[in-house]
Amino acid sequence: MTETGFQNEAIDFDPPAVAPERDLMSKFDGLIAERQALIDTGVTDPFAIVMEQVKSPTEAVIAGRDTILLGTYNYMGMTFDPDVIAAGKQALDDFGSGTNGSRMLNGTFHDHIAVEQALRDFYAVSGAIVFSTGYMANLGMISTLAGKGEYVILDADSHASIYDGCQQGNAEIVRFRHNSVEDLDKRLGRLPKEPAKLVVLEGVYSMLGDVAPLKEMVAVAKQHGAMVLSDEAHSMGFFGPHGRGVYEDQGLGDQVDFIVGTFSKSVGTVGGFCVSNHPKFEAIRLACRAYIFTASLPPSVVATAAASIRKLMHADQKRAQLWENARALHGNLKAMGFKLGTDTPESAIIAVILDDQQQAVTMWQLLLDAGLYVNMARPPATPAGTFLLRCSLCAEHTADQIVRVTEMFRVAGQAVGAIG
Repeated sequence: MTETGFQNEAIDFDPPAVAPERDLMSKFDGLIAERQALIDTGVTDPFAIVMEQVKSPTEAVIAGRDTILLGTYNYMGMTFDPDVIAAGKQALDDFGSGTNGSRMLNGTFHDHIAVEQALRDFYAVSGAIVFSTGYMANLGMISTLAGKGEYVILDADSHASIYDGCQQGNAEIVRFRHNSVEDLDKRLGRLPKEPAKLVVLEGVYSMLGDVAPLKEMVAVAKQHGAMVLSDEAHSMGFFGPHGRGVYEDQGLGDQVDFIVGTFSKSVGTVGGFCVSNHPKFEAIRLACRAYIFTASLPPSVVATAAASIRKLMHADQKRAQLWENARALHGNLKAMGFKLGTDTPESAIIAVILDDQQQAVTMWQLLLDAGLYVNMARPPATPAGTFLLRCSLCAEHTADQIVRVTEMFRVAGQAVGAIG
């Protein structure tokens, strides 16, 4: 017998020649069939796009073809910034490729401290905690902040990471209608007054690109004694005088208790974070499972993030260019007759709403064949069962690229009957 109590004998682990009729994977048969039916129509698998080469923040090679990128969330175009790249290379030389541990053990390097300080400076707050992804930031913060007997109140169209944070924790969950101040007030008013409450909001909603009425919602939350967490993933860098997000743009700098964000959008790398002025904020490090039990980000990643964040503090010209690009493309598509997610350009996301999956898939393929990559989104990820093509503008898109993108949409839209 070995130390484990099992005889040291060869065991036959050969898989069966034929999968059993029902097993744990059977629940995915519908998804497999649906994906195969999509591929059988002859379109490229939208969920298996490979960037064979990335030439710039706005251009890549896909399927051997030069392609304009209009679906990457690289809002501020920081991925090829020379100073950002240099910082990452230096960190690789100084600290190697990884940390091999969590922040609570051996996973805190010089650049983890540096990026958290960069966040404090950027947001003008006293506390900052970095997570391995933006998803983990929401998962960790929400599940840690709200416990048993307490309440999380969230928008019905909240991101999956927010919903998963709710499921990870033990708090009671209450949803209110998307962007409805009235419904938020009603739901909060029905709850008992004694338990602590956390209202979770998003500055910009990622599917339609619409902006939340944070000013009114935060006022309602405070009237009911609730704390507020705002996810500013899709607004950091270009909303507000300092690029801090929608909450800053709406004058709420001292009223939102927790700001969650990500490095994978405007910052141009990967990672997540939460910042706060709460005097007890550092206690999160001692209680948050998503922080304690996850390996920390590689030093090269946090070094690039720190360099990028510090440059974003002075990126007024980039912010102006991004808004100019968003207004131009939104105006062009609206003038052609496309149904868009918002009547006006509320953010750097422009959603083109289509009739059904077939129209969306066909148009997506036509755009890709023409040299344009956008995101195709469908239920259940989209609100109200919509099928849409989602465009994400970048500060580095040129006027010529906007003209070319507009013409590609015109040709593809007419081909599928989305416009006249």
